[in-house]
Amino acid sequence: MKRLTTIILSVIFFASYGQDPDFFQAAGTPVNPKVDISWNRYNTYSGIENICKQLAKAHPNLIKLNSIGKSYQGRDMWMLTVTNTRNGSDLEKPGFYIDGNIHSNEIQGTEIALYTAWYLAEMYNSNKFVQELLDEKVFYILPSINPDARNNYMLEANTASSPRSGMMPIDDDRDGLKDEDGFDDLNSDGHITFMRRKNPNGRYVADPRDPRRLVQVEGDQRGEYELLGYEGLDNDGDGRVNEDRVGGYYDPNRDWAWNWQPDYIQRGAYKYPFSVPENRTVADFFMEHPNIAGAQSYHNSGGMLLRGPGAEEDLATYGRADVRVYDELGEMGEKLIPGYNYLVIYKDLYSTFGGEIEWFHGGRGIFSFTNELYTSYLMFHEERGGQASIYEFDKYLLFEDAFIKWEEFEHPQYGKIEIGGQKKNFRRANPGFLLETDAHRNMAFTLFHAYQTPKLEIDRVDVKKLSGGLKEVTVSVANRRLIPTHSGQDLKYSITRPNIVELTGPEVIAGMRVINEDLNQTVEQKHSPERMEVRNIPGRDVVTVRWIVSGGQKMSIEVNSSKGGKVRWNEE
Repeated sequence: MKRLTTIILSVIFFASYGQDPDFFQAAGTPVNPKVDISWNRYNTYSGIENICKQLAKAHPNLIKLNSIGKSYQGRDMWMLTVTNTRNGSDLEKPGFYIDGNIHSNEIQGTEIALYTAWYLAEMYNSNKFVQELLDEKVFYILPSINPDARNNYMLEANTASSPRSGMMPIDDDRDGLKDEDGFDDLNSDGHITFMRRKNPNGRYVADPRDPRRLVQVEGDQRGEYELLGYEGLDNDGDGRVNEDRVGGYYDPNRDWAWNWQPDYIQRGAYKYPFSVPENRTVADFFMEHPNIAGAQSYHNSGGMLLRGPGAEEDLATYGRADVRVYDELGEMGEKLIPGYNYLVIYKDLYSTFGGEIEWFHGGRGIFSFTNELYTSYLMFHEERGGQASIYEFDKYLLFEDAFIKWEEFEHPQYGKIEIGGQKKNFRRANPGFLLETDAHRNMAFTLFHAYQTPKLEIDRVDVKKLSGGLKEVTVSVANRRLIPTHSGQDLKYSITRPNIVELTGPEVIAGMRVINEDLNQTVEQKHSPERMEVRNIPGRDVVTVRWIVSGGQKMSIEVNSSKGGKVRWNEE
């Protein structure tokens, strides 16, 4: 009887807390998720679609799923809108946008985007921070911005670096043909690895410590192998191998309408800004959602938290006030993701034109980052890299699962060769056991960024009686977070409408911005004084407006901000 009572009490305890009696919760992780997903593998397009539909079905009050458009090949571009849908429209909340996989071979951004949606929904009922975040904010999550080429990368024979573009066939090698052939998988293993040939005058020898690896000889030393590049054939008799890549070459991250340059200046640019259909779909979504205040795009690799500008000539786009915001966010990112570095694209890498996050900031006034996912630091938690470490990591932690052994092959052009090398799922993409860790830490960075989007409060309402039945109403509106309602770039080009602080009820005789309350310095707004226009509410700051009103009706005050949401106050 005593044992039965214990069992019943245990069941009641675990049921009360939503915890399966077979499991014990690990801190910071949903113990009994409604949608049970493995985060140590990668999903094809059908897998992404299935996860999105499962999440929307399991969490109808937190996740809405819709297609924002079609890819070039006709696949739905699925968008997850994640917020508490029971407390107002998503457009009335500060928005945060996340996408991944703009480059088709840079795949793990999709999983991290999906992980974010899953984590927010599954933790909502048990974690106060997540609950407040989804009550106050909205996340727009597009797991894959390039679904066609993602599927091609995964399901067809490719290298770790191809395809990078989308699936629109173009003639990038100028042979008069739209390139659709792709690589030749000579040994039919699903991976495009390297070809090598024995040559007594070659420049490579097998590494005596690991014969899978070739190392270059020094000085006058003679080698035993020559490298012939990725496996493939000269299919059209032009003397070149593997130049006829699927889709040709264009770079979807050089297609955005900010500081765009044509292909002869910026390699990879297509016809004109937004000539890539998937990008145009995203741009249209942003134009329809002026509430987006922060954005995150996931790429690989290198362990970097990147912000613009992409080119030095665009430096003025990032004013001092905006840079201070970026610096605080980026420095926190370095703490949250060990091994990652906060960098400026043009200054710390190279110049780029027509980039996605540069359009987010320059064209829409949105604070935005690109994270280059995965870094060699994650292998041994040491600041080292290079081929030797990669092979050592594969040997001792992946048990040589990431390498295809060298095998002989009779090539129609090169004769007797050997084919082998690293698989396409290694080097750029996280190994499975490191994927969830990287996903959680990168998600934590985006949640910190999203948390710092504007949080507006009506801080105080003071009413002072004047002569002649008039009243003076003074209202202070506070922004409790780091990010202002309007970035410096937004203010410079008036991208987003001003914040509106509106008083209803009594008749408004006059309205004014309070510049210095102690010295009673104000600036009157003569048109529509009941709807005061406030250009910006800076981060962690307060703005004050004042009205002169007549009449005894009860007052209502509403603050309406595109990127800061809506807040209301009603006189009791």
